[in-house]
Amino acid sequence: MKSERPPAILKDKWVLIVDDEEDVLDVLIQILDMCRGDRASTFEEAKALLEKNPYDIAVLDIMGVRGYDLLKIADRRNIPAVMLTAHALTKADMIRSIEEGASFFAPKDRITDIARFLASVLEARQINANTWARWFESLGGFYDKRFGGTDWRDQEREFWEEKLKDWDSA
Repeated sequence: MKSERPPAILKDKWVLIVDDEEDVLDVLIQILDMCRGDRASTFEEAKALLEKNPYDIAVLDIMGVRGYDLLKIADRRNIPAVMLTAHALTKADMIRSIEEGASFFAPKDRITDIARFLASVLEARQINANTWARWFESLGGFYDKRFGGTDWRDQEREFWEEKLKDWDSA
C-alpha cells in the first residue's frame, strides 16, 4: 500500500493520526512510515496528544473522534490539519472544515495518496501559499464527479474564489 516514492518533505516529520478505526490507523502508519507517527483512536487520547506535543501536521477523521473539536485544538496550536473522512464527505463538511481552519479535506477513498496530500500542505505552508489551491489541483476533479459536475462551486462562488485565489501561484 506504499506509494512509489515518499515525498522528501515528510522525512522525520511528527504526525498525529486520529481515527476510531484501528485498521485505518494501521494503514496510515504504514503509508507514512517516513514520519514519526503518533496515533489515537479516541477524542480524549488525541486531545491529550495535541495539547502536549508540537506536531508538524495532523490527520483527523471527522466522525467518531469529534474531529471538528480536535481541529479547533490543532488550529489554536498552529498545527496544520488534514481532514480525512468517508462518512462526512459532503459540501457542508468541506466548507465547515475550511472555515474552522483545516488545511486539506481528503476522502478515505484516496487514503493511498495521503503522503502526497500531507507533503502538499507542508510545502504550501513553507512558502506561505494557499493549501486549498493545491487541494483543488489534487482533488477538484474527484469532488466535481462526487457532487455532480463543476457547478457545485457556483453556489458559493465568492467563498471558492477567496479560497482558490492564489491557485495560479501555488
